[in-house]
Amino acid sequence: MNKDLILREKLALQRTVLANQTTLLAFIRTAMYFMVAGISINNLLDYKYGHYVQFGFVTIAIFLLLVGFANYKIQKKKIAESEIHVGDFKDEYLM
Repeated sequence: MNKDLILREKLALQRTVLANQTTLLAFIRTAMYFMVAGISINNLLDYKYGHYVQFGFVTIAIFLLLVGFANYKIQKKKIAESEIHVGDFKDEYLM
């Protein structure tokens, strides 16, 4: 069955895709903040164990990047799977 999507449904799908991309960019931005903090912590503070703090910030940044990309892939897959339910959905339930 070929489902022709009306404009409202097409725009809703585009908003969902864009929201997913915005979330990925937010994860990347936050990871960059942690990376910059980790790289610059030794230069700003004269702290005896600053390299441990630096390692912690860099680890958090890498973790955030991994979680962000994993979340993006999972949500992208869910969006693609849910597209089959958009459109002339009444035909599926009335049969």
